Amino acid sequence: MLRLGSPRRRINIGLIGMTFVLSIFAGRLIQMQGLESKVYAAAAADQRQHTETIPAKRGSITDVHGNELAVTVEAREVSIDPTKVPAAVRAGAAKLLAQQLGKDEREIAAKLSRTGTHYQLLARDVDPVVATRLLQAPIPALAAKKTYRRLYPAGDLAGSLIGFVGDEGSGLGGMEQAKNSLLAGRDGKKRVETGRDGQQIPMTSSERTAPEDGQDVRLTIDRDIQWAAQKSIGDQVRKSGAESGTVIVMDVRTAQIVAMANAPELDLNNWRKAPQSHYVNKAAADVFEPGSTNKVITAAAALEAGEVTPDTVFQVPDRIRCTDQVLRDAHAHKTESMTFRQAMAQSSNVATVMAARKVGSERLHRMLTAFGFGSTPGGGVPGAEAGLLPDYKKWSGSQNCTVAYGQGVSVTALQMASVYQTIANGGVKIEPRIVAGTKDATGRFVPAPPGKQTKVVSETTAREISTMLESAVGEEGTGQLAAIDGYRVAGKTGTANRYDARLGRYDGYTASFVGFAPADDPRLVVLSVLQNPKNGHFGGQLAAPVFKDVMTFAIKSMKIPPTGSAAPQVRMRAGQ
Repeated sequence: MLRLGSPRRRINIGLIGMTFVLSIFAGRLIQMQGLESKVYAAAAADQRQHTETIPAKRGSITDVHGNELAVTVEAREVSIDPTKVPAAVRAGAAKLLAQQLGKDEREIAAKLSRTGTHYQLLARDVDPVVATRLLQAPIPALAAKKTYRRLYPAGDLAGSLIGFVGDEGSGLGGMEQAKNSLLAGRDGKKRVETGRDGQQIPMTSSERTAPEDGQDVRLTIDRDIQWAAQKSIGDQVRKSGAESGTVIVMDVRTAQIVAMANAPELDLNNWRKAPQSHYVNKAAADVFEPGSTNKVITAAAALEAGEVTPDTVFQVPDRIRCTDQVLRDAHAHKTESMTFRQAMAQSSNVATVMAARKVGSERLHRMLTAFGFGSTPGGGVPGAEAGLLPDYKKWSGSQNCTVAYGQGVSVTALQMASVYQTIANGGVKIEPRIVAGTKDATGRFVPAPPGKQTKVVSETTAREISTMLESAVGEEGTGQLAAIDGYRVAGKTGTANRYDARLGRYDGYTASFVGFAPADDPRLVVLSVLQNPKNGHFGGQLAAPVFKDVMTFAIKSMKIPPTGSAAPQVRMRAGQ
């Protein structure tokens, strides 16, 4: 007979094996729940806990009267978990999502088919109403996160000055970038416990740090005057076939910038489609040779040095030799006797060079520096450039002459507007300002400090130059098209050869006009510049009418009355 082994032995061996296995489990349990319980509890908590960012609301950018130029509104960020979208419903879901989100259906379908990931961003800046409608649709695993989006109610109004915000919420140009730290505020944080499906576990603890909303920034820009400036320069750019144009309106007494317009301008609601050249605030960043508008600085240097007076008579030919070059006036003429006032009114290059020779290059350079050439203007205008003012010791032979009438030195429109603000303000230069102040979350407005003041020339010199500039807009001047009925206007035309950096040579012209009104009690400076016009090129022909349009609108908008005084009787011609 077959004898079986003892069952007791098999049972004992089985029990020993089971005891060994259970002892391993027991040891592991002791390790996990006893010795290292805190470590594993922390690891489990870390798996459940997630930190979410609570976005801060970006502050608004407004004009000087509080009209919104950039504003933040609530939006949604719509996403989906593709792993939970059955293949049978993907096509229908993609079609519905594309219609509601304004996206390409093929793009949405491709995202829904990426089943190797639990997250696909479908759209940013979605209107909350649209997001709510989609969440109620039969689309599984759809989520909508609260965010904000930036809107620009005025479209292209002061577009390159305002700038824009990128997808990450940071300013990428203009005031949006320059004041980003103030506007952006500080995001908050929320720490919550979630399950495998990403939903918050009820009754679990959570930590929340509230966001700090950004501050509002109020500019010195007047929305209505800005609109008028953009329209006028835009119309003239198209009419003249110019490459671009700029207008600046500045308050004489405070140097606050009332308008800063460019043409073409950046449409902030479609900035992604615009060429990058439109991103640049040309009024502050584009550098050009100013031409005859620069003659006021030569005049200031000559008058301050006591070398000439407005009535000083020059015998002026239509050309003058400077080392190896012969420089000519704009129009041929016989040698004639001209007062310095007449020379300025008729924009004689030759007479200006003759006055500059009395001053000398060193003193002229010193005056150019005092007016701000070669240094970046303060005041917070984003992208402002310093221009180019070479050391007078490095001026070439011809440059010793041409700088006197604005060739061989480069400036920005902002710098040139500041020159005329200084003359109009009795010789006191005020640092230009673009920010009026800020408003915090409580609504408290904090005004910006006034611009730094510097005495550049005497009040007597400034007054004499003002009368000369008033003559330039008179019957014998080159700026007759800038005259405004009922108001006394002082100003100067500029027509300069334009240096094209792309070609590496001079090509075309810069036409400009800058002036102020009322001439005897100045309130506003207006400067207009057109770059590379094709239909005409003289500043008095192209830029002066823009000055007249903008200045007329501005003085009416600001309710600036005429003074009612008459221009003083002055000696224009020699022998009078």
